[in-house]
Amino acid sequence: MMLVMLREALLALKANRLRSFLTMLGMIIGVGSVIAMLAIGQGVQARIEQSIKSMGSNLFIILPGATSSNGVRTGFGSAPNLTVEDATALKNTRHVIAVAPVVQSNAQVIYGTQNWNTTIIGSNADYFGLRDWVVTSGYAFDTPELQSAAQVALIGQQVASNLFGDNDPIGETLRIRNVPFQVIGVLGSKGQSLDGRDQDDTVVIPITTAQRKLSGSRFRNSVRLIMVQAESEAVMPQVEQDLRDQLRQRHRLSAEAEDDFTLQNLTAIAKTAAETTAILSLLLGAIAGISLLVGGIGIMNIMLVSVTERTREIGIRMAIGARPNAIRMQFLLEAILISLVGCFIGVGVGIAGAYAAAMAFELLVIVTLSSMLLAFGVAAAIGVFFGFYPANRAAKLKPIDALRYQ
Repeated sequence: MMLVMLREALLALKANRLRSFLTMLGMIIGVGSVIAMLAIGQGVQARIEQSIKSMGSNLFIILPGATSSNGVRTGFGSAPNLTVEDATALKNTRHVIAVAPVVQSNAQVIYGTQNWNTTIIGSNADYFGLRDWVVTSGYAFDTPELQSAAQVALIGQQVASNLFGDNDPIGETLRIRNVPFQVIGVLGSKGQSLDGRDQDDTVVIPITTAQRKLSGSRFRNSVRLIMVQAESEAVMPQVEQDLRDQLRQRHRLSAEAEDDFTLQNLTAIAKTAAETTAILSLLLGAIAGISLLVGGIGIMNIMLVSVTERTREIGIRMAIGARPNAIRMQFLLEAILISLVGCFIGVGVGIAGAYAAAMAFELLVIVTLSSMLLAFGVAAAIGVFFGFYPANRAAKLKPIDALRYQ
């Protein structure tokens, strides 16, 4: 019985091909929009999660405080009140597994006839594990090289490409501000950070070397920031409080005084960013889903027209014994077919649109099976919901009135 009804529904749609296609158009646009927007939103979320993951896990960033001159505050990070000794003391905090003081600057790096302006980072041996940064070739400097202020360097992929091309940089000597450094390692690719900076455009050297050989500052022992890694996410609130208490004690701050440093929980910031992106992705899908609602209203309107046009046919079917449920199911199947066929085409349009946007705007898009199943489910639900009223109206027609209809 159901197969017969399905065949009749297909014949009814074929009899009015143009009208059926125009009715499907709303579903095609709606489903395509939903899939494309969800793919773009999930791609953006994955890109942000990748950037967050590249920074390391369970991290705190401690920045220096602000300075004031003639009543003008210069902002956080301007006071050189964080030192290597602060970092050493924080290493003894409970549940802390790694601490890396960091100094950072930009400089021209020269190798032979090639030169490249890049970021110079000075830190200790904990820095690579704390950042989850793999050394793909060579090795990372250790404590003896740190203590002796060895003139060694590890370079990022971007620096290696621009200075050495396809040649192996291990063992070669480059110059930073006319100071020679031997390349002992090449860092794995990290990609962009949350602020858009290329993390692979980096040279990492021992912090002692950076302070003694490259720094011209009279605050030679100060650091730009301190990175701290906790054992796990569960202990981060306790570690945050312990770090704050220890720094306040070291800087001899009274109970009433404000912190002269800024302590940032990167895990909390990362979670907020990920949640915001997920909400944005859902909002994009919901906005695109409005067109599905419009498509459903179009289906209902066309099915009402179809019921009106086929009133005599309905009357004849009822006169020869068709039950109201069979009439209702007949028109409901037609509505569902229009919806699902439109959904099939819309999936293809959505996937093509998502990848076209990725190529045009250099976006990352992720088309998932769940988004396609969601689109199919919504399309079927819309077909049933908006098709039920016309189908029910057809089923309630009285045979004598339907036969008299002109």
